[in-house]
Amino acid sequence: MPRILIVGGGYAGFYTAWKLEKWLRPGEADVTLVDPLPYMTYQPFLPEVVAGSVEPRHAVVSQRRHLDKTTFITAKVTGINHATKTATIEPAVGEPYPFEYDIIVVTAGSVSRTFPIPGVADEAIGLKTIEEAVAIRDRILANFDRAATLPAGPERERLLTFVVVGGGFAGIEVFAEMRSLASALIKRYPTITFDDTHFHLIEAMGRIMPEVSLETSHWVLKNLAERGANVHLDTQLKSAVGGVIELSTGESFESDTIVWTAGVMASPMLKNTDLPIEERGRLRVRPDLRVEGDEGIVPGAWGAGDVSAVPDLTGKGVGGFCVPNAQHAVRQGKLMAKNVVASLRGEGLEDYKHDNLGAVAGLGIGVGVFQSGKIAIKGLPAWVMHRGYHGLAIPTVERKVRVFLGWVNNFVLGRDIVSLEARERPRLAFETFASRPRPAAGSPEAPAGGSATVSDTTQDKLPGADGVSAPVYANPA
Repeated sequence: MPRILIVGGGYAGFYTAWKLEKWLRPGEADVTLVDPLPYMTYQPFLPEVVAGSVEPRHAVVSQRRHLDKTTFITAKVTGINHATKTATIEPAVGEPYPFEYDIIVVTAGSVSRTFPIPGVADEAIGLKTIEEAVAIRDRILANFDRAATLPAGPERERLLTFVVVGGGFAGIEVFAEMRSLASALIKRYPTITFDDTHFHLIEAMGRIMPEVSLETSHWVLKNLAERGANVHLDTQLKSAVGGVIELSTGESFESDTIVWTAGVMASPMLKNTDLPIEERGRLRVRPDLRVEGDEGIVPGAWGAGDVSAVPDLTGKGVGGFCVPNAQHAVRQGKLMAKNVVASLRGEGLEDYKHDNLGAVAGLGIGVGVFQSGKIAIKGLPAWVMHRGYHGLAIPTVERKVRVFLGWVNNFVLGRDIVSLEARERPRLAFETFASRPRPAAGSPEAPAGGSATVSDTTQDKLPGADGVSAPVYANPA
């Protein structure tokens, strides 16, 4: 029975495995999916996760729950030697090991593309993962808590200044959702006014959202300006060292929150393969998703999604290739499964061709834009369309129900504004008060006046996590 190895469990990988389970006959092939994460992230929901409009767990889809017939391995594929049809799998625990396959499907996705701008690697955060979205949300909420206790001054202004780099769909959506969240928070913080918050989006080009018309993009700019959000066009980020933002226009200010959305690139894992790669580091594939090199088709190798340079047969793609977005990845994954099954059965293959019917974006609760050809819809109707489309597009009925129920809950109860920033150090509270063995007499760790420890002293006081002194009682042992 042929072994099919799927590298990557994002849109394309998940849908390939999901549809293979549906279309393969019993015993026709054995499918294994390898991904370091046990879930697929529905990235169009990340801006709403930042805003607290979607529960983070509802924006991801469990691989193990919904792939019943696929063998799932939580690990990284660190190399592919297609000449020997062997992949190197590196688990989180244990040694790397070889995995032999007959057919390989490369859907390793993409990572944030950055430039060597001073400070970006140290200060900024991307928006490619659910963990990043949650961290951004927690940072905004925690900064409001901290700023509320400070007098007016540079530190308070730094905490309430938020920056997004990149004016594509992802950048504009998260920027608008962040502004929406901050506006909602102000009424909960009497010491913070609207004018105390500052939002800056930095875009190197002369326009935003190239997927929509220029007129529609101007409407978005006007809407953001009316909501107190500044967009810097034709502007480059020169430095972010220490959170000090320096722009090519000469403007400078400080920010504690810098979100990077200025592009993606194919997974660097491809560099450790013998598969054909094009100049931008993507896998070279034909329209039917088979990998193709200089000498023709590479037998048993397939590719789709952001990691692959899939020709755009509609002629609308940048450079003649499909742009890296969810719409293409989902549809390519479905076609991938169909073509792999067809190749196993000796049937004809189908080329990938998808003519985008439009683009829709959410810009905060009650605000959105939709563009299809010359038709543009703005405001509340477009926002409803955005939620309806993505609520139905997220895979599995179970996830659809959770998302829609979450929206209903938020409509009735309001968005949740609790920060769980402390989750980044979950053991801190326990470690602070945990009793430890007494150091042996004469050891470097022993106190000069004896071997007494904190736990030896009844009714001594230590500062609690909330800043209030708490009693520390003697260790019964």
